[in-house]
Amino acid sequence: MTRIELAPEVRDDFDRILEHLAQYQIENPALRIREIIEAFSVLEYNPMIGRPSKNDKRELVIGHRSHGYVALYRYVVEVDTVFILAVRSQQEAGYAGL
Repeated sequence: MTRIELAPEVRDDFDRILEHLAQYQIENPALRIREIIEAFSVLEYNPMIGRPSKNDKRELVIGHRSHGYVALYRYVVEVDTVFILAVRSQQEAGYAGL
């Protein structure tokens, strides 16, 4: 089973998502974050499932429409580990800082 690790910057992404959800008074914003984290588990058994992105990275699409997010990650075969690098809303233009 492939290991999954979150980059420290992902915490900032989650904070930004929570702020956005609070601004629009979305019910139970913590549940949204939990759903995103739970979606990462698909990568334990299928680390190449995400769509290809730049520089040997991949994107895992999570949910859709207003519940839609994209996780940018890199799978390192040699250590059988997925590194989650960033998470953003599907409606955002790009990944902050990447």
